[in-house]
Amino acid sequence: MAFARQVLCLSAFLSLPHARSQPIRYSVAEEAESGSLVANLAQDAGLTPPQLSARRARLLSEDGRQHLRLDRATGRLVVADRLDREQLCGHSLSCT
Repeated sequence: MAFARQVLCLSAFLSLPHARSQPIRYSVAEEAESGSLVANLAQDAGLTPPQLSARRARLLSEDGRQHLRLDRATGRLVVADRLDREQLCGHSLSCT
């Protein structure tokens, strides 16, 4: 299934010892369904899931809404609720 637009660009900044110190960027396809896998954050950061959990990794957003969910036990980053581009960004050409 091809998606014409990408909805959300996520940057994870992990400046923890033994983890990557540069940003990790992810894109999520428009209309991604709830539970869709975005990435394995632990693996991408060079950590094991227990290390990620021990560091109490969490997601923060500027608007307080949680569009993504992080499972610290597995390191998986997934879509929390179906993403709607118009709801998130209105009629803007780019949506970050």
